[in-house]
Amino acid sequence: MYYKKMSEEFAVRATKIEKRYKLYERNRDRMLDALGLSGKKERFKFHYALKGVDFEVKKGETVGIIGTNGSGKSTLLKILTGVLTPTEGEVEVNGRISALLELGAGFNMDYNGIENIYLNGTMMGFSKDEIDKKLDDILAFADIGDYVYQPCKTYSSGMFVRLAFAVSINIDPEILIVDEALSVGDVFFQAKCYRKFEEFKKKGKTILFVSHDLSSISRYCDRVYLLNNGEMLGNGSPKEMIDKYKQILAGGGQAKIVETNENDVLEYGNGKAFIKDFCITDSKGTKTNAVEKGTEYTVTMKVKIEEDIQGPIFACSVKNVRGVEITGTNTLVSKTFDDSVKKGDEIEISFTQKMMLQGGEYLISLGVTGFENGEFTVYHRLYDILSINVISDSDTVGFFDSDYKITVKR
Repeated sequence: MYYKKMSEEFAVRATKIEKRYKLYERNRDRMLDALGLSGKKERFKFHYALKGVDFEVKKGETVGIIGTNGSGKSTLLKILTGVLTPTEGEVEVNGRISALLELGAGFNMDYNGIENIYLNGTMMGFSKDEIDKKLDDILAFADIGDYVYQPCKTYSSGMFVRLAFAVSINIDPEILIVDEALSVGDVFFQAKCYRKFEEFKKKGKTILFVSHDLSSISRYCDRVYLLNNGEMLGNGSPKEMIDKYKQILAGGGQAKIVETNENDVLEYGNGKAFIKDFCITDSKGTKTNAVEKGTEYTVTMKVKIEEDIQGPIFACSVKNVRGVEITGTNTLVSKTFDDSVKKGDEIEISFTQKMMLQGGEYLISLGVTGFENGEFTVYHRLYDILSINVISDSDTVGFFDSDYKITVKR
């Protein structure tokens, strides 16, 4: 394995990255192996954190990495930043990296905040004079007051991540890498960090972003990689990869593309129930995919039960075109259906609400799920099966129109 400089088009590229660890059943076996005294007998088994992963990011891209816990996301970021050395593979980096990995990485907990700012800045290649010039901006962004003069071991997790992110974001890196750390800060600090992301994107900086917050992944990322059990399952648009990730979370097996109503639709499930028909109707009961803001509309699906099911859950959700889930409900949370159903039953479920989304195009997903022996089970799920066009002549800010009543007094 080696690190080298690459084409100016790319900020980061990793080829055939493998990371494996030896797992021992007993400490004695670990010691014998370390001393070369284990003989021909292998006293360990290999655990593969990453299995031949390819990964590349062009300059100026914001790229997300998603996957379940233990999928290899953090391992990959540590290899890209040089914190870990891969067992096999090649890493190429073009630009100065600033990384905010797990809480505590790169900080001496016995040092105070100021001392750690200089420690981190030095590790990133800055001189004392350069750090002096950035110090006021770092302290203003962190906004932890006089705690900056106290040892970091006395900080709360929120204070710590404020300081760590302030250092990472204000040293003007060419490549910013963030691993989940923002989930520790309060909502106001998170908002400030995301505003910085927007500034970075406008400046053409490169951002690598690991998060379980799929809304943020959808909003900020140009492209997303999906990891599972150390393997790279693919990369593509945020919407496409998030849909596949949700399938992994639901344990629905392999995704398949089927032809339904002249559209390619992602569907999966174990087949114990089947969504056979669906439509949108307006307030007059007319089938349509265009709904005026402020009027009622209904999403209806018809479900054929293929096997006896105890307490199926019928669900409907709405996303924007980037894949951000905006609203949704199901018969469990609304407490509208908890009966058992029999093979051969046909059930019609209608979801009616007032349309208060801003004007534009949205996508509707439908599902039939439930719990079997305490495990969440997908019987049939259809992603983005319907499109809906909201017609509006007076949009406000955000996803929803809250129907404000404004008064002005003089």
